Amino acid sequence: MAGAAAAAAAVASGISIRPVAAPRSMCASRSRLVVRSAISVGEKAYTVQKSEEIFNAAKELMPGGVNSPVRAFKSVGGQPIVFDSVKGSHMWDVDGNEYIDYVGSWGPAIIGHADDTVNAALIETLKKGTSFGAPCALENVLAQMVISAVPSIEMVRFVNSGTEACMGALRLVRAFTGREKILKFEGCYHGHADSFLVKAGSGVATLGLPDSPGVPKGATVGTLTAPYNDAEAVKKLFEDNKGEIAAVFLEPVVGNAGFIPPTPGFLNALREVTKQDGALLVFDEVMTGFRLAYGGAQEYFGITPDVTTLGKIIGGGLPVGAYGGRKDIMEIVAPAGPMYQAGTLSGNPLAMTAGIHTLKRLMEPGTYEYLDKVTGELVQGILDAGAKTGHEMCGGHIRGMFGFFFASGPVHNFDDAKKSNTAKFGRFHRGMLEEGVYLAPSQFEAGFTSLAHTPQDIEKTVEAAEKVLRRI
Repeated sequence: MAGAAAAAAAVASGISIRPVAAPRSMCASRSRLVVRSAISVGEKAYTVQKSEEIFNAAKELMPGGVNSPVRAFKSVGGQPIVFDSVKGSHMWDVDGNEYIDYVGSWGPAIIGHADDTVNAALIETLKKGTSFGAPCALENVLAQMVISAVPSIEMVRFVNSGTEACMGALRLVRAFTGREKILKFEGCYHGHADSFLVKAGSGVATLGLPDSPGVPKGATVGTLTAPYNDAEAVKKLFEDNKGEIAAVFLEPVVGNAGFIPPTPGFLNALREVTKQDGALLVFDEVMTGFRLAYGGAQEYFGITPDVTTLGKIIGGGLPVGAYGGRKDIMEIVAPAGPMYQAGTLSGNPLAMTAGIHTLKRLMEPGTYEYLDKVTGELVQGILDAGAKTGHEMCGGHIRGMFGFFFASGPVHNFDDAKKSNTAKFGRFHRGMLEEGVYLAPSQFEAGFTSLAHTPQDIEKTVEAAEKVLRRI
């Protein structure tokens, strides 16, 4: 407890707590004392003692010790890792352990962590101030870049998170159509707004029920759900609710139930049925935007929605979100129109700067070809390792987004994903941490690569995967 208090005090006072690497003999001694926090791997001792101390202190300060639930490692077990610094494709924790990172801050770090060019631009912007609460020219620059890149966006509104973007888009589609019902898909996450926190029915489309305490039934009564990749279920819902559905919301490639791409014809079917009924099609591209292609999943698949939500990459690692679409739809938003939405830090100069310089890097020739190459080699290497070691696995990738399941597959929806061996994934995740590889701490989260990942990173990761798969 004294260690936890000291760590908490260090953090509170702004003191750097990045440790000096301990001698091997000291690590070995510590590994015998801290049974739950240290594991001997060959001659090297992998210890997370400082992570444990800081996290135990955090649990007295924040619910579950974290500010976002997945960070608590509930899905995989073991000690959550407390990080100290990042650079390129690597991360260092407070115990001095180094990891190859495939989370990328959950997607934003597509050009690598702490990019020198982005950081230099941020320092110059910082000298002018962090937030104006008033218009700045940088908003125009990033807005024009987004509009030029994303096929569906003719006008854009910046906000501060993906959740906020989806909340704005939800109000927008209802205001524009005059309808209240929306349709979403099981396993697709659109932030924690009440209307989106819905548990779908088993196997068939159904009316939603609140999936979190505190969400009133009235908030979700207008939320319809269907299995992802089931066009017939969607058509049936439109038949049963003709002229009442404002919009269909979906992740064009699911990232919050693991990596699940659309089956051929599915996105086309959604585009067709929404047009026929006068409903809007909304692509939640918070994950896929600027990751599958410079113009996002809609460019990659050639399907243009009416409204798009963005986040993550367009802020270059700073808090950001955006929603945009056809001009006639967006002109409903205040102050151009009657639909109110506002934000104190929206369009702040730091987030705009990071986004501008990140997108400039992504515009360079060969960007998405490189992402496709390294990600393909990573996923194929892990699946080959699984086959060699006798594990049922399936997976895939598109450009810089990937995922794999401990299941025979194929995985086309959340029900398929839930057939995965999550206990085995938990053991695999912990084993990969010991080998210096940081994966998303849940079977039901997509992974991300970056332009900073090297062939050596991929080779080391695949070797580590085979080693871990042999021992679990």
